Amino acid sequence: MRSDWSALPSEVLGAIMAHTGPIHGVEPAPAGNHADVAATIHAGRRRLFLKAARKAEPDTDGPEVRSLRWEAAINPYVTEYAPRLHWTVEAGGWLVLAFEHVQARHADYSPGSADLDVLTKVIDGLQDRPVPPVLERKRVERRWEAMADVTMLAGDTLLHADLNPANVLLGDDGSVFLVDWTFAGRGAAFLELALLVPWLLKAGHTPAQTERWLSRFPVWTNTDHAAIDLFSRVFADKWKLNLAANDADWAREHADAARQWAHHRLGDGR
Repeated sequence: MRSDWSALPSEVLGAIMAHTGPIHGVEPAPAGNHADVAATIHAGRRRLFLKAARKAEPDTDGPEVRSLRWEAAINPYVTEYAPRLHWTVEAGGWLVLAFEHVQARHADYSPGSADLDVLTKVIDGLQDRPVPPVLERKRVERRWEAMADVTMLAGDTLLHADLNPANVLLGDDGSVFLVDWTFAGRGAAFLELALLVPWLLKAGHTPAQTERWLSRFPVWTNTDHAAIDLFSRVFADKWKLNLAANDADWAREHADAARQWAHHRLGDGR
C-alpha cells in the first residue's frame, strides 16, 4: 500500500530539499505503483514528480527500490519518450527519483478513440530504437518461463512492456510521454502489442475488435500464429495463478480479460 509524503524521514526530506530548496506544496499521485511514495512537489517556481521507495533493510533493496533503480538506469536512453530524470537521492534507507513534471492526461483506449492512432505511432517509433545496453540481459519472456517453453517469445526489440493507459500521457500540445519503465526489456516485437490486449478489452473492445486493431502492425500479422497462441495461453495461466496472491478487483478484471483472449484464440474452454 502506498504511503503519503509524511512517511519520508527527516533525513530524506533534508536530502531532497538540498536539491529543491523549500517545498511549499505536495500533490500525491492518484494512482500507480512500484513506489512507496509518489507525488508532485512545488518548490519555488518549479514542479517535480518524485517517486520514493524504502529499502527492505539498510543495505538490502526491496522490490520497489529495485524498480526505481531500473527506471533510473533506463531513463537516459529513452528521453524521447520518458520524462527526464533530473536527480536521485539515497538517504535514510530510501531511494528517491525526481522527474520532470509533465502536464498531461492519460490515454483513452476505448473503441474509436483518436488516442489509439497516437499509440500506434508511439509503438512504431519505440520499436525502431535499439535496445539500450542496460537492458541487454533483461529478457521480457522470462516473466512466463515457469509456465512453458517460451523460446518463441525471445527477441531483440526494445519493449516498454506496460503500455497501459495510465502509463501513456498525452499533452494538449501533442506531446506524448511514456512513464513507469519498470518492466522494460528486450523480447519479441509482438509482445508489446500482446500485452495491450487486456487493456483494450477492458476499454470496451471485443477480442475480435482487438485483434483487428492489432493487425495494423506488420509485426503482428507477420508473427507466427503459434507464438501468439502460446503467449495467450501462458499469459492467461500466469494471471490465474496471480489471483492466488492478489484477488483485488483490478487483478480479477485483468485475469478475466486474459482468459477471454485465450478462449478467443484457443477455444479450449478457458
